Amino acid sequence: MQDIAKPLQDLGASLVALSPQLPELGLSIVEKNNLSFDILSDPNNAYAAKLGLRFKLPTDLEAIYSSFGIDLPKFDGDDSWTLPMPGRFVIDSNGIVRAVDVDPDYTVRPEPEHTLEVVRRLQGG
Repeated sequence: MQDIAKPLQDLGASLVALSPQLPELGLSIVEKNNLSFDILSDPNNAYAAKLGLRFKLPTDLEAIYSSFGIDLPKFDGDDSWTLPMPGRFVIDSNGIVRAVDVDPDYTVRPEPEHTLEVVRRLQGG
């Protein structure tokens, strides 16, 4: 997404990410990767749940995640073992959702360029 942050800004759009991770981890990711956009925290995946986009990892996957050093309770600050479905939302300046890309398969994610094209089309470009 960093690759389209500047073109989005040039179009008058803002880019933010939303993550269940603790705020200090989001800040660390922004600083470590020199990101030009913010990562906001969604404690307990509460907003993702309101949108119907939160899912609980099966118990067998908890052990697999842990074996790879992925400690969701530590990273997210809760022991729910939930994750949000990856998605991108284009929201206009009036707060109206104009486009959504969400897939329950975490390996299917929209290309950043697609998001940029959506914003261009919405602006008539």
